[in-house]
This record gives sequence, structure tokens and C-alpha cells, in this order.
Amino acid sequence: KRILLRLISSVLLLIPLMYVSMGHVMWGAPLPRALSENPLSLALIELLISGLILVINQRFFISGFRGIIRLSPNMDSLVAIGSGASFIYSIALVFRMTAADGESVLHLLHGLYFESAAMILTLITVGKLLEARAKGKTTDAIRDLMSLAPRTATVLRDGEELVIPCDEVRVGEVFLVRPGESIPVDGIVLEGESSVNEAALTGESVPLDKSAGDRVLAATVNQSGFLKCEATKVGEQTAIASVIRMVEEASATKAPISKLADRVSGIFVPLVMAIAAVTFAVWWAVGGDFGVALSRGISVLVISCPCALGLATPVAIMVGSGVGARMGVLYKTAESIELTGRAKIVCLDKTGTVTNGEPSVSDVIVAEGVTEKELLRIAYAVEAKSEHPLARAVISYCDGRVEPLEASGFEALHGKGVRAEVDGCTVIGGKLGYVSELTSLSAEYLEQAERLSKAGKTPLLFTKDGKFMGIIAVADGIREESISAVSELRRLGMRVIMLTGDNESTAREIARQAGIDEVAADLLPEGKEAEIRRLCGEGRVIMVGDGINDSPALARADVGIAIGGGTDIAIDSADVVLMRSTLADIPRAVRLGRKTLRIIKENLFWAFIYNSIGIPLAAGVFGLSLSPMFGAAAMSLSSFCVVMNALRLNLFKRDNVNNTSQYKKRKDKKMTVTLTVKGMMCPHCEARVKSCLEAANPDSTVTVSHKEGTAVIVGTSLDSAALRSCVENAGSEVTAVN
Repeated sequence: KRILLRLISSVLLLIPLMYVSMGHVMWGAPLPRALSENPLSLALIELLISGLILVINQRFFISGFRGIIRLSPNMDSLVAIGSGASFIYSIALVFRMTAADGESVLHLLHGLYFESAAMILTLITVGKLLEARAKGKTTDAIRDLMSLAPRTATVLRDGEELVIPCDEVRVGEVFLVRPGESIPVDGIVLEGESSVNEAALTGESVPLDKSAGDRVLAATVNQSGFLKCEATKVGEQTAIASVIRMVEEASATKAPISKLADRVSGIFVPLVMAIAAVTFAVWWAVGGDFGVALSRGISVLVISCPCALGLATPVAIMVGSGVGARMGVLYKTAESIELTGRAKIVCLDKTGTVTNGEPSVSDVIVAEGVTEKELLRIAYAVEAKSEHPLARAVISYCDGRVEPLEASGFEALHGKGVRAEVDGCTVIGGKLGYVSELTSLSAEYLEQAERLSKAGKTPLLFTKDGKFMGIIAVADGIREESISAVSELRRLGMRVIMLTGDNESTAREIARQAGIDEVAADLLPEGKEAEIRRLCGEGRVIMVGDGINDSPALARADVGIAIGGGTDIAIDSADVVLMRSTLADIPRAVRLGRKTLRIIKENLFWAFIYNSIGIPLAAGVFGLSLSPMFGAAAMSLSSFCVVMNALRLNLFKRDNVNNTSQYKKRKDKKMTVTLTVKGMMCPHCEARVKSCLEAANPDSTVTVSHKEGTAVIVGTSLDSAALRSCVENAGSEVTAVN
């Protein structure tokens, strides 16, 4: 707020200053006659207004000169010397104006640098404001993390239930958790069965079934059953507390970026001061005229006014940030743009980042003698009364495809499945281990269930009065743009790694589909943070995530990138936010960071060239006397060149091939092809055709029925001839394509 107030005050004063100094003096803009006919009064007005702007922005002078005194000049040192020299030199000209007359007074008026002294302070303040807006986000993230943990716990003491603050729960004490409540501390289940949503810590969308002997963690949510647990870790020892601690530590130990301009200024500032001193001494010794010598020395400082050098970084950062914002890529700080451009390693969270973050039906396999409609109707009926996310995926798939049947006597079997009465028959749906105990399954169906499990999918098996009806597989599918985004990152020379809390087999399958070679699975938040810390020793690391469990890794990485649709905590912990929640923005962010960094280096180069020519000219090396008007024009030209070069970043979109609109357009162009297939005599033939079509069309949904003699493929860029060839390779014949 203080910086914003400084900027507003500076701009309000700069407007009349520019009107007088540029508008009237250079271009003849109207002013009252009492002022326009009195050059000295105009000079005094410029002095007063610019003096106020210098006072408002005095922190540049305090910081800049303090750096010089400590022999560590920085960006503020350049600003302070340039602005201060311009102001002091202009004051000297004002005193000369009091003793001059006629054309000499007008000539001196044109040589004032008051507007330059004020302008550079205002422009640099804009850059400071943009960086200041992102400060304090880590504190917000930690506060939000702390709010996840419940404040009270229900414990059993002397046979009575007591509600006490979580901080008062002791290790070994028994606590109770009812459906819908958050678990107060880490513990072990003593009695009860339930599904617990651990997304706050693991990021995984599917709740875990808990029963006696299983571990539960603080800040996770008990979704269905009643749990009686024993506290094992309380207070600062809980998992959520360790996550908070890691975010704090990672944020505190992240090394600040040493800006390129600051490194240049460390050499440039003392060099310019030395040249100015030598120029003054030489001209005084040779000519004996103190005034001329002083004028030459100040001219060196004035011509080296670091407008171009001072603008080189902030203007490019401002333009780059604006271009990123228009594309949905929000860089929080200047450092985040630079580090994104320098990064060589990209780590991707799986759930909600590479994948969609919620389960959906991927396969429907019917038993012999059963139609797909029959399987879906009983599955719809029995799952409609369940609150489990896998059940919701089945319901969503069946809705609109079949009419629901009425179910009664619903029973949720924790960790196993569900049971209900449908049309007078007992329908059971659940995991392979449970269903296989109730009915005999052929080796073919067991093999298919195992194949689905190895592919990272969850097979749900259904029976009706003991008769096996079929399998509905549910999986968290990868995002449509994940494959292209990973491919683009590799093309940019990036090393891509997937980090996940999921099991190894599922993680490997998702990584294979996305084109990722390196995988680290079974990671809790501390494991992800440790992996990022290890990788930071091998190069600049970008971490991309969307969940609370990703926040320590996001904070530890050189650049944390949060998916915009993720949690507020992940967004606050990150340095870059992808507002469109598309992985296509990751390579875009990297390319924009690289281009911005290149523009900054180009700006610094041209600023150096300007000073290399201007300083010797001002020192009189070429035997010429530098005109104040030429110095002002040269400074304006150098700043103009820097700004125009930075504006080239606005052309960035033309270099960006894989933009979001293309993914959206491709997604909108999904098509459905229905094949009439002859020769499918049994479920085995059906599975062979389905497997062949899925292998050739990995991003499509394939539904095959040997009873109906059809294969329905829903996807993008489907080739009828290629589909026909797949079916024929599987030993069947296509008689019609619709």
C-alpha cells in the first residue's frame, strides 16, 4: 500500500511537470503569460515539483547511497546517482539562469533534467509495486494450512465423551470421529469401518477404506462410518503440522535471485563515478576553469543516467507479466519469470495435474449371455445409493444411457463393495477379491480384471443372484493436453518427472500414457519435498501441482507452478499460477520466461553500448562539447529503444503453436463412429476387438458388444479405414460404418 501511494503521488506530480518541461518548453503547449514569458519561473516550478517527487521516493536514495557506502552498489545506487546527478546539475543551471539573459536563459531552460530525475523514479516504482503485490503469500498459505486441522476433538475419558481442544489430546488417548467430521490428530483405528478422504495430504481423489488397525491422519475427513481411534501423534508431530513446517522452512531457505542488472551495477556504478572524477580532475588541471571541469564531470554522470539500464529489467518484466496474464499464466514475481526461463527440470504431480483429478468409467465388459444395458441398469441401481466417488463415476456414466431400477435394502460393505435388492434379486458390486469369493469367475474374466488393475484402473465386478454380470472399470484418466504438453517440454530440452502419492503400477501406467519416463511413486508430502530438494542439486527445478499435499514441494522448488483450479493453499505456495488449468500453459510459461530473459539481456547490452558511446563523448574524449539538449535526446532515445525492444514480447503469441484454443477446438470436435461387426461369437472375441481398438486409439472411449455385434468408438480424429483394419486384425469383419 505504501508503494502504491508513492506511485500515485508521483504520477499526479509528474503530469504537470511533463506538461511544463516537455509540453510547453519543447512543443509550445499553452501556459499563462506570467509563466510563459518568465523562463526562470518555469525552471523554479520544475525544481519544486521534481523535488517533491524525489522526497516521495527518498527510499531509492537511502538504499542506493547506503549500498555505495558499504561498497555493494545495487540497482537503487544507479537510480539514486542518475536521478540525483540530474537534479543537482539542473539546480546548478537554475542558478546560472539567474545571471543570464535573452537567448542564454532559454538555452539553459532547455538543458534542465528535472523531468528525467522524476521520471526514472516513477518508472522504477511501477516495477517495485508489481513485485510487492506478491509478498506475504507464503504467510497466507501457512495460515490456510493451519485452518484445515479441526480445533476440537471428542475423546473418551473415564468412560465419558468429552469435547476438548485438539492441543489437549494426549498420545494413547482414545478419540471418536463421526461421519462428516475431520480427524483431529494422527492415530490408529481401534473399532469401526469407514471411507476417509485423505486428499488434503495425499492429493488422491479416491477415499481410502479404513478399518481396525489402519492409520488415520489429522485434517483428513471421515466420510461415512463411525471410527474409534487411538492417538499416536499430536500437536507438532502430526502429518499436517509437518506439512506446515516444511512450507515455512522451504520458503525461508529459498535463495533470492541475484538480478543481472544488480551484477552489472556493481561494476558500472563505481566505474562511472571514477570516470566522472577523472574527467573533472583532467579538465581542471588542463583548462584551469573549475566551472568547465565541473560541467564535464557532471555531464558524465548525466549522460550515464541509468534510465536505459534501470528500465532494462522492469519494463521487460512488466511486458512479460502482461503477456503471460493475457494467456492465463500469472507470474507472481520478477524472479519467477527469470527462474522459469532458466529451469531445466519439470516435476508434475499426477492427480489433478497430469490426470483429470476425478474417476470416470473407462471400460465396460459384459459376461457371456448378458447385454451391456442389463449390466448398466443393475450397476446404476445398486450404486445410486452409495456416496463413494467410484460409485458416483458409475452413476455419471449410466445416467442418460439406461433407465434406473429401484433398489432396496442397500448396504455398504466397507472396503469390499455394495449390496442391494433389485427387482427381487440380490445385486452385489465390488472389488475383485470380494466378488470372487461369492461367485466363480472364469480365467478369462480374472485375467481381464488383472489387466485393468495393472493399467491403473479399478475394476468393479457385479453379480445378480450369484451370477456374474460383468466388469465396469473406473480410472482417473489423463488430461487431453497432457501428452502434447509433455512432448513440448521435451522439445524444449526439459527433463520431465512425475511425482505422486499413488502406487507404483498405476503411476507407471499414467506416465506411459503421458509420455513420461521418470516416475517417483508412493510419496507423501514430505517425500515430494525431499525429491524436489534432491533434484535442485541437479539444476533449476519447476514443480507443478494443484493440491495441499503439493504445497511443500511447490515452496521448495526454484519455481512452483500451481494449476488455477487447484486449492488456494497450492496457489498461494506457488510462484506461477496457470489460471486456465491446462498443462499446455507449462511449456508456454517456460518459453515466455526464456524470451523475457533474452529481452532483458538485450536491453542491458544496448544500455551498455549507449553508455560506452555517451560517456566518452560527455568526457570530451573526442574534443567535442556535449550539448545538454543532445544528452537529453540521447537519454530519451536509449529509453525508447529499451521500451520498444521489451514490447516485442507482445509478439510472443505468434510463436506459440500449441495454444489452449487448439486443445479446446480439438476437444469440441469429438466424433462417434459405430461399427457393425460380424464374427464376434463370445466375450473373448469381444475383448480381443476392444483391446485392438483401444491400442490404436488410446485417447478414445471404446464400447464393444458381441451380443449386439457393434463397436462404438468416441474420440477425436477417428479414421474409419484404420478402425476397420483394427477389427479385421482381431479376426472379425466390419459390415457397416456409421
